[in-house]
Amino acid sequence: MSNPRETDPLLDPEIDPQERKELARVAAQLETERPVPQPAFRGELGRRLLGQLEPGRAQPRGLRMLITAYAGSGLCLLAVAAVGVAGAGPLAA
Repeated sequence: MSNPRETDPLLDPEIDPQERKELARVAAQLETERPVPQPAFRGELGRRLLGQLEPGRAQPRGLRMLITAYAGSGLCLLAVAAVGVAGAGPLAA
């Protein structure tokens, strides 16, 4: 695990104590005054994300056609390789 002194700028030994106190105050202020989205926006975002997780929507269009095309081309390549191993075909030696 990483050393906190390497990741936290407030623990940097080169920062003087007064500046460290000021940075800590600004960090606390930023955390307490952080804007929060409106409840309506959060609700709509949640519904939209859940809608994208439905099983029927997770598949891209033409997925079955794409799978069939890949499987067919793979079988053709295997057939060409088998013919070549048998001593005939375009890749026979």
